Amino acid sequence: MNFLNIYNTGYEVMFAAFTAIITAQIIKCIVFLIIKRKIDVRLFTTTGGMPSSHSAGVMGLSTAVGIIQGFSSIDFAIALGFACIVMYDAAGVRRAAGKQAACLNKIIMDIYKQDLVEAGGKLKELLGHTPMQVFVGAAYGVFYAMLTHQILQNLVK
Repeated sequence: MNFLNIYNTGYEVMFAAFTAIITAQIIKCIVFLIIKRKIDVRLFTTTGGMPSSHSAGVMGLSTAVGIIQGFSSIDFAIALGFACIVMYDAAGVRRAAGKQAACLNKIIMDIYKQDLVEAGGKLKELLGHTPMQVFVGAAYGVFYAMLTHQILQNLVK
């Protein structure tokens, strides 16, 4: 299959979504490097942080669907509804679960005197995103899908 055959197809939608996620994760590692002045490649496979790769992916998907099928299409409405649910979950439910994990870790450390192994290990705290991280991820996803479509369009011509 010729790479350029993905232009204006479902393959372009999937390509835009998945590569938006991957590049957002790379950006997350770069932001961490700039702020903390150290490299942590584990961030590439974790949730949470700036920007939200979940938001980038679903908005990249939605935008690509809108560009190809039209922003008044049912397909775009479904994709955007899906995106809104994912972003709400990232900033709401998963963020609250992360805050609860932080409180539980503190309680466990107080009870077990820093021996978290005895209590079953430390709970993961960085689960969700701040609203700003979700917004930046969403904006990046829209930009990325538009850029991807433009590049593919120029390559086809």
